[in-house]
Parts: sequence; C-alpha cells; structure tokens
Amino acid sequence: MDHDDDGAVAASTATMKIGVGRTARAILFTIIAAFNLSVGHAATLRVGPGEKITRITDAAKLAKEGDTVEILPGEYMGDVTVWLQKTLTIRGIGQRPVLVADGKHAEGKAIWVIRNGEFLIDNIEFRGTRVPDGNGAGIRFERGKLTVRRCAFIDNQTGLLTSGAMDAELDIENSEFFRNGTGNGQTHNLYIGAIAKATITGSRFHAVNVGHLIKSRARQSDFRYNFIYDGPAGKASYEVEFPNGGVVMLVGNIVGQGATTQNPIVISYGAEGETWPENSLTLIHNTLINNYFPGAWFLRVHKNKFTPPPTVTAINNLTVGPGLFSLTAPGEFHGNLPALSGMLTAPETLDFSLPSHSFLRLLGFAIEKLPLTLMPTAEFTLPIGTRPLSPPPQWLPGALQDRR
Repeated sequence: MDHDDDGAVAASTATMKIGVGRTARAILFTIIAAFNLSVGHAATLRVGPGEKITRITDAAKLAKEGDTVEILPGEYMGDVTVWLQKTLTIRGIGQRPVLVADGKHAEGKAIWVIRNGEFLIDNIEFRGTRVPDGNGAGIRFERGKLTVRRCAFIDNQTGLLTSGAMDAELDIENSEFFRNGTGNGQTHNLYIGAIAKATITGSRFHAVNVGHLIKSRARQSDFRYNFIYDGPAGKASYEVEFPNGGVVMLVGNIVGQGATTQNPIVISYGAEGETWPENSLTLIHNTLINNYFPGAWFLRVHKNKFTPPPTVTAINNLTVGPGLFSLTAPGEFHGNLPALSGMLTAPETLDFSLPSHSFLRLLGFAIEKLPLTLMPTAEFTLPIGTRPLSPPPQWLPGALQDRR
C-alpha cells in the first residue's frame, strides 16, 4: 500500500470515528430528552372555586398518566365521573372536600368509577349515592390497584364496592365508613369482591344499615388496627364476613356488635364455601365485643364447607360479653380470654382497654416466637388512625396494650 492509500484509510477511519461519535451523542441526547419529557410530563391539575378547572368531571377528562389532581375544599354537588387513567393521584387539599351525589351517578354505579389503573385517592368524602339497582357506591373499583387514604364514605347505598377482578388489589388506610346500606341486608359499609388482596389499617367502620360492616371475598384479606364497632345506632348483620374463606389475617382490631344487631355472629368465615386454593384464618390480639342479649357467636367457621378444613390460629384475643368463641373453629388457640364490659376501663366512651388493676393483664400468652408478620406493631387510636406500638414487657390480651 502506498502513502496515498495510507492517507485514505486514515481519513476514512477518522470519518468513521466522527460518525460513530455523532451517533452516540445523538442517542445520548435522545435518551436525555426522553427522560426529561417523562419527568416533565407529570402535571398538577387544581380543581375548585376560582380555579381554571371548577368541576372534577372536567379534570378527569384532562388528566394524563402520572398527573396529580388536587381538589380544593368545598361541596361538589352531582360532580360524578369515570377515571380512565392508568396511573393517577387524586388528593383533597386542606379541609376534606365533600362529594355529594345529589341524585347523579356515573354509569349507574357510583360517584367515582375507577376503571383500571394504579390510583391513590387521599382526603376525599363521598356522600349520598343512590342508583336504580340499589347498589350505588361512593367508589366503584373495577380493576388495577387502588389505595384509599384518609377518606370517608357516608350514607351511600354501599360505601365502597369492588368488582371480582382476580388480579385487583385494594388498600384502605385511616378512613371512615359510616351509615352506608339500604336496609335490605345486601348492601354494606364495604363490599370487597373476589380480588387478589385487600388490606385495611387504621380505619373505622360503624352504624351500617342492616348489612355487614365489612364483607370480603378476597383471596387475601389483611386487616390490622381497625375499629370495626357498630355502636348503639347500628343494625349490622355480621361485623366482618369472609363468605369464601381465603387467607385472612386479623391483627389488633376492635370488632364489636351492638344490642340491635340483625345476626348474633361477629366474625363469619366460609358460609358460602371455598373459592380459593389456600384457606386459613389467623386472629392475633383482637378485642371482640358483644352487646347483644342473650349472646354472640364471636367466631363462626364453616369448616364442613372446605376440603381440607381451613387452619385456624387464635392467640391473645379478648372476648367481651356473653358468647362462644372457639366452638366451631378447631385449631391453635392460646391466651384467648373472656371478659365482661364492666371489666374494661370505660366502654361507654369507647375505651376498651384493660384497667391497671385487672388480673387479666397477667394472663397474656408470650408471642415473641410468632413470625414477625403477625406481631402487632401499632394500635388503633380514636377517632381515626394508629399509633406505633413497641413490644411491651408483658403482652396483654386484646387489641390495646399497656397505657399507664
């Protein structure tokens, strides 16, 4: 090869390097631009009086994937909608905005319908839903993953209703369900269909109109540190029902029925037979209360409707008032103790703790060897929410630990 050829090769190599460098830079700029676009895409839409968007239904049409919709305080009358996004946060700002159905509904279902996406709904109140089929909900959750936080569902035909989408997940935190139901026994404060998982923490359920405080057909139901107590104005049937079994964990809840209950069973498991391949019921440190005379069935397990029968574990639960606990639920039972309402601190003001002089405080079962997933780490605190709980020197029976 002569010198001219050498020069041509060198020039060609240099040209290739320049081309490769330009290509690499172009790819890098494209990646950066795409990243900046994705980061910058999420917007915040504000809804309310004096804002460019005054109606929630308009925000539902304008919001894009990943956006946040902020709703200002006030009453939003008949402002119903269907949310179609795949990822969205909807948050009430300041004093909780109140959504009043006012005779309107979305698709004959609810004030809001969540079609299929990952949603966080925070600090919103849903009131007064009525639909022709008698099952109008504050929220109808159809598919995806829904987190409901610091919300309230009041005076709806059903508080919140899910579909039976078997891959859906529902998470409820620090929320209130009050006076929902039509009185026909088929509508409830909360009705969870045959979804994958339902988690409830720090929430209050009370004064349902004849139906259940909670009904869950979920494959897995994990309820911790809740106040599920119907109260003197309630007419609940079951307080908590799991008609198709599944994997159920109840930890640190206060669950109670009033004197005017429609059914003496407090917790029912498997009344309609098995649906899921795995079925178990675990109750750790719950306080179960009965104000119904002549007595309650604190726990009713329909073991004959399962093959094999579900496994039942119950440790350090406190039953208050007359009733049966373990009669139909053979399994592992430790440290479960009966009490009367007069043995509690102040049940008339909803303080269901054990007083400092109670001999029951000495009878709790040691739970240090339980799996960490079953150890109580918080307890419910009125009016709504939880407070953290460190392991006490002596575990007391029931949901409430030492407060001295």
